[in-house]
Amino acid sequence: MEMQKTWCVAKPSSDQATLLANINYACSQVDCRVLQRGCPCFSPDNLMNHASIAMNLYYQSKGRNTWNCDFKGSGLIVVTNPSYATCIYE
Repeated sequence: MEMQKTWCVAKPSSDQATLLANINYACSQVDCRVLQRGCPCFSPDNLMNHASIAMNLYYQSKGRNTWNCDFKGSGLIVVTNPSYATCIYE
């Protein structure tokens, strides 16, 4: 039986500094080009959105372990696909 697909997103309660730190950390480990201006996931251009995408890229690339979505308690594992418009969460 295949494991249920999961994604990692930022907790809505996270503060801006935490979100920024998560983006910086995740994007130092994985390719975050999808977040650049003009790319599918740039919009909406806010830290919550960008952090969720960066954190999920990291989480997926590291093997979807619960600890890969911790981000000091600011990550949330979800079972609902957070993709929207042309921004596809892998």
